[in-house]
Amino acid sequence: MAGLTAANKLYTATGSKELFELCVVEGGTRIGGRINTYEFGGDLIEMGATWIHGIGGSPVHQIAQEIHALESEQPWECMDACSDEPTTVAEGGYELNPSIVEPVTTLFKNLMDSAQGKQVEDSEEKIDYSRLAAKALKISTSNGSQQKLSVGSFLRQGLDAYWVSKREQEEFKEYGNWSRMLLEEAVFAMHENTQRTYTSAGDLSTLDYSAESEYRMFPGEEITIAKGYSSIIESLASVLPPGLVQLGRKVTRIEWQPEGHEPSNVVNGHATRPVKLHFSDGSNMLADHVIVTVSLGVLKAGIREDSGMFNPPLPSFKSEAILRLGYGVVNKLFMQVKDNDSNKFPSLQMVFHRPDSEFRHKKIPWWMRRTATLCPIYSNSTVLLSWFAGKEALELELLEDDQIITAVSTTISIFLRQPHKQVNSNSHELCNGNVNSVEKSHGSKVKVTKILKSQWGTDPLFLGSYSYVAVGSSGDDLDTMAEPLPKLTSSVPVASPPLQILFAGEATHRTHYSTTHGAYFSGLREANRLLHHYQRVGA
Repeated sequence: MAGLTAANKLYTATGSKELFELCVVEGGTRIGGRINTYEFGGDLIEMGATWIHGIGGSPVHQIAQEIHALESEQPWECMDACSDEPTTVAEGGYELNPSIVEPVTTLFKNLMDSAQGKQVEDSEEKIDYSRLAAKALKISTSNGSQQKLSVGSFLRQGLDAYWVSKREQEEFKEYGNWSRMLLEEAVFAMHENTQRTYTSAGDLSTLDYSAESEYRMFPGEEITIAKGYSSIIESLASVLPPGLVQLGRKVTRIEWQPEGHEPSNVVNGHATRPVKLHFSDGSNMLADHVIVTVSLGVLKAGIREDSGMFNPPLPSFKSEAILRLGYGVVNKLFMQVKDNDSNKFPSLQMVFHRPDSEFRHKKIPWWMRRTATLCPIYSNSTVLLSWFAGKEALELELLEDDQIITAVSTTISIFLRQPHKQVNSNSHELCNGNVNSVEKSHGSKVKVTKILKSQWGTDPLFLGSYSYVAVGSSGDDLDTMAEPLPKLTSSVPVASPPLQILFAGEATHRTHYSTTHGAYFSGLREANRLLHHYQRVGA
């Protein structure tokens, strides 16, 4: 998104080769990067970027409108925004009454709203969520500065404060092998697992608290693109002439000329273009400017493995920011199911026992226990979707399809098995629930026939999914990511050619990192940086 946006802007702004001779080099066999629309089970799905995060002011939404990509006759992922009310089921097949789920859901939402600097909603319950959030923050910062506070520790302190307030109101009851407190903790953990996929932080204890309030969302609803996210990419690339985008051109090294260094590219005593790209096939290319839009994961690997991606190496201010920032793995697992009863599969929220609980079902693997949902991609679809983050996402990439199918089928059977029981907040024991869509589904009769999974973590062109501000880093590091090289200093008498290496991509945007529109904005930023530079030179 970032590279093609920059190329689109530079090409359309000049309209010819008078100012720029453009070239886009792509290491893979397709354009789009972490945007990849696919087809599965007759439906359009997204292997990577999925949502337009708010339609008010989003450039992605504007492009989608202009190219009429928001309507399609073919079914697509989240075409109804997954509007079905989720059914929350605890391990063993116990449906949880909303009276148990909703208070914890409200607590989690309000804690996250507080962390993100949003207004905390009023609640009908006699619980002051603003006070709880403030108390959680006070507890969390008592042993250290706020700069070192994680979102994970803040959330858990909020849950503890919630339990203290609840003890003043009612007694904790037991529900079979679940206590009320264990149920609430498990529902809270379910929401934490969902939040991990939002942020790509495999563990919320690594997610910086202070930076959460800097992140910005566009107003309005969140929607998916009927004709696929790749339609946005194809639109950006459509204005570029044939041959300008070169596929299968993997860059292995970038040579550049920092301040104070003698030019390395000299022909007949004259310095040529200051940047030299080396490709995996042994070829190379000279350039005046290079906009680097590889993922933060690739940049991290280039530094940690001393692979010589940049020669000379990046200056410490840049490399240290790259290493401090967080970059995680999020994968999607699509499953096509066949229900022998032809009943609609529910939008399922799964509440698991603790990993150390004696009541946990041993046949559910550890990696399955860290996903939160198992839902049709739209109402009545036979394709289900689950999200995985962190270690579980990487484990998913290593497993064979038949291993995944067995694990998912086992989990469905355990969660949707009969006799189906319902847990109410006011009951002292488990009681038979009313016949409902979950009970009629007969989990043992739902057969997973095939799967499709994303594999962003092990793909060498990405090595992960998207960035986050980790504990120990800050929004300043995102700004540092965006700084071009060489960094100009007035103390050096002989200046190297300016703007040799520019950086774009979602990990270079302070307030919209981790999003496609953040990548879009960064591509525009670097294109405009070059345009302004040459306007000044021309003046």
